[in-house]
Amino acid sequence: MAEVLFYERPVPLNRTVHKDLRIKGLQNLKFAHNVHSVPLTCSEFPITARDIPILFAGPDEGNAGPMALLGLRQNENLYLDDAGQWAQGVYIPAFVRRYPFVLAEKPPGAEGDDFTVFLDEAYEGFNSAEGERLFKEDGTESDMLKNAVNFLGEFQQHVARTKQLMEDLRKHDLLEPRNIRLERNGNVINLNGLYVVSEEKLRKLDAETTHRFLTDGTLGWIYAHLLSLMNIDRVGQRLALREEAEAANATKN
Repeated sequence: MAEVLFYERPVPLNRTVHKDLRIKGLQNLKFAHNVHSVPLTCSEFPITARDIPILFAGPDEGNAGPMALLGLRQNENLYLDDAGQWAQGVYIPAFVRRYPFVLAEKPPGAEGDDFTVFLDEAYEGFNSAEGERLFKEDGTESDMLKNAVNFLGEFQQHVARTKQLMEDLRKHDLLEPRNIRLERNGNVINLNGLYVVSEEKLRKLDAETTHRFLTDGTLGWIYAHLLSLMNIDRVGQRLALREEAEAANATKN
C-alpha cells in the first residue's frame, strides 16, 4: 500500500519551503490515466463492489493485497475518459482521492514520526497566486491542509486494518489463484498473479473463526469481494466500447 503511483516529484511537506504554496482543486484525474489497478482498503470493499472488481494481486500469495481492477490492458484506466473525468456514479478509491498528498514512511533511523506528509511538486494545481493556502500567514496549517492530513491519517488506519485482513486470509489458507482470460477481436488478454477467496474453504471454517469474521467485519468484506467479481464482465464491456471508439477514430484519420 506504500506504493506512490501518480507522484512524479514527491517531496516532504515543509512549512518553510512551502509557506507561500497554494493549491487549486483537482479539475480532472488525468494523473490516474495510466493505471489499470490501484490498491484498495477493506473498508472500501462494499461501495467499490457495486461497479469495480476487487481482486488480490501480488508477486505471490504471501505478498498479495487487495486492488480495484480498473482496466484489462496495461497502462489503461477504463473508468477515466479522455478529459480525465471519472465514470459518473462510480466510486473513486481513496488511493486516488488523496492525491496530490501522500503519507510515506520515513527511512529507518530518521527522527520524528514513522510517517511524514509528502506532496507531488509536479501537480499542476500548485502555485503561489491562486487557490487555497497550505499554511496561514503565521505558519500554522490551513483548514484545507488539516483536512487533507486527517484524510491521510484515516487512510493509513484503514491500511493497517487491511493488513490484518490479509494476515487472516493467509492464516486460514483462504486465497486461491485466479487467472482472467478474455478473447477480444482475435486477441487474448491474460491477467495473471491474481487471487480470490475460495468459497469452498470459507464454508469449511470452524465456528469460532466464522463468528469472529462475522463480528469484526471480515465476512462482510469477503462477500463484497466475491460479489464484485461479477463486474469483470462489465470491465470487459468498457473495453469493448473503448475499442469501438478507437476503431472509429482510426477510420476518420
